[in-house]
Amino acid sequence: MKWIETTPAEQWKEITPTETAPSAHKLTLTGKTCQSVEGFGGCFNELSHIALMELSPADQEKVLDALFSEEGCAFNWGRISVGANDYAASWYSYDETPGDYNMEHFSIARDQEHVLPYIREAQKRSPDMKFFASPWSPPTWMKNPPVYNYGRMVRDEKTQLAYCEYFRRFLDAYEKEGVKVSRLCLQNEPFADQKFPSCLWSSEEFRVFIRDYIGPYFKEHKVDTEIWLGTLNGPTEMDFGMRGIMLDLYSSYLDNILFDDEARQYISGVGYQWNGQRVIHKTHETFPELGLMQTENECGDGSNNWTYAAYIFDLVRHYFQYGVTVYAYWNMILEPGGSSTWGWRQNTMITVDPETHTATFNPEYYVMKHYAHFIKAGAKVLEGSGHWNMSAMAFLNPDGSLVVTAQNTLDRERVFTFEGEGKTFSVTLKPHSMNTFVL
Repeated sequence: MKWIETTPAEQWKEITPTETAPSAHKLTLTGKTCQSVEGFGGCFNELSHIALMELSPADQEKVLDALFSEEGCAFNWGRISVGANDYAASWYSYDETPGDYNMEHFSIARDQEHVLPYIREAQKRSPDMKFFASPWSPPTWMKNPPVYNYGRMVRDEKTQLAYCEYFRRFLDAYEKEGVKVSRLCLQNEPFADQKFPSCLWSSEEFRVFIRDYIGPYFKEHKVDTEIWLGTLNGPTEMDFGMRGIMLDLYSSYLDNILFDDEARQYISGVGYQWNGQRVIHKTHETFPELGLMQTENECGDGSNNWTYAAYIFDLVRHYFQYGVTVYAYWNMILEPGGSSTWGWRQNTMITVDPETHTATFNPEYYVMKHYAHFIKAGAKVLEGSGHWNMSAMAFLNPDGSLVVTAQNTLDRERVFTFEGEGKTFSVTLKPHSMNTFVL
């Protein structure tokens, strides 16, 4: 058995297992095999690449290897923003010419500076990397009012069809650059208008756009990219009755779309993030045939502390226990403080200091590596039971190896006992430790 342990004092330490007496508090596998894991990844943002460029070429290689090589996190999925997000250097879309319904001025030239070079470095290390994409805002002239950080899509037919063509041009342009986007999520966080790029979508607006416009448009033009609902951030207290959003029941937002068979035929899955963690179980139970992804890791406040890392370790477990096949981190690399262009400080896996030109691997880097380094594409999630089921879980890799992750968040040692797949072990976990076992 291989055992990797991370604590606040020491990260990524290989431990020689010492068996302890079994505990009544166990993770016991039920024998049920759940979904297949497709992989792990992160988002390719401009500010991340700008930070990376502050390092020497040799140190850039080390950071990129740590994220994408088999010796590192082995990330095999990437998220791409269709135009600007809040970690772009400034607002942009691929066509800001008002009334350009035929997309004559469409261009991804901006992405040649930071986004595409960043992606190409990942592809060198992970040649089979797959991608999903989502916009934070349509071009401003397609919105009412015509601004990037507020409003809704204009609902007339020519604007709706122009947006379909905008997406098709994006997918074609990226494929010509060697980046095949296999899944398109139609809007990042449709419940929230922000000071950074955003756009509100009601359930009915989504339903009509999918059923009457982009679904038939992709079919007619033989676009083989899957259409995904989301990325859904889920309702917060503020969403109920504020910002123009009124949801009597969150499930009705999805049911209005998914119970329309004409719209449903075009939808391959649902992407959840943030408060979507509260409701993903409803979709998983009600529509088990739909794909599910965790599309954006919760970002903290830029302090990159151990407490938040422990929360993220558990969040990964939560999403896989409720059916996702992909877990995507948000900003993989940032400068100290992790401030966005619009002033939100956020956590990151790796901090690059532009003054010292050095990289620091933060606790959340090890959180992701504890999962992504060991759990391979095609691994099966194994259902567990017992007192440890909310702090540990197991995966069966295609090569037959069993990966078990477990976290002890207490101030004292705890005995962890595992039973399943013909294997048993019992070990003592240090306080505040993250652990991965490979059998």
